[in-house]
Amino acid sequence: VQLQASGGGLVQPGGSLRLSCLGSGSTLDDYTIGWFRQAPGKEREWVCSDSRVGGSFYADSVRGRFATFRDNAKNAVILQMNNLRPEDTAVYYCAAGRFVPVVYHIRNYAEWGQGTLVTVSS
Repeated sequence: VQLQASGGGLVQPGGSLRLSCLGSGSTLDDYTIGWFRQAPGKEREWVCSDSRVGGSFYADSVRGRFATFRDNAKNAVILQMNNLRPEDTAVYYCAAGRFVPVVYHIRNYAEWGQGTLVTVSS
């Protein structure tokens, strides 16, 4: 499967953005989709995942503000980000894995899309 992330941009603190991870070549139903982000000078970190067997999982830093869900008609996974904070500024990546026993382990995701930049600033 090939992944393409889009939807990043500049937003003020407290604002919202919706990222999209579009799949091609294969249905995303067969994959757990993870969202990761990397801020300047920092390691890539797990944000959230939508499991192929059901359920969504979130890092503590985003729980209650972010939501991920599937748009099956478009073969896409959405990341809805609300109440954004300056510390959410990063390049956001979506990734896919067929067998993901631990959703926050980066090594469980074999396929990666290019990143999309999210900047939260006034």
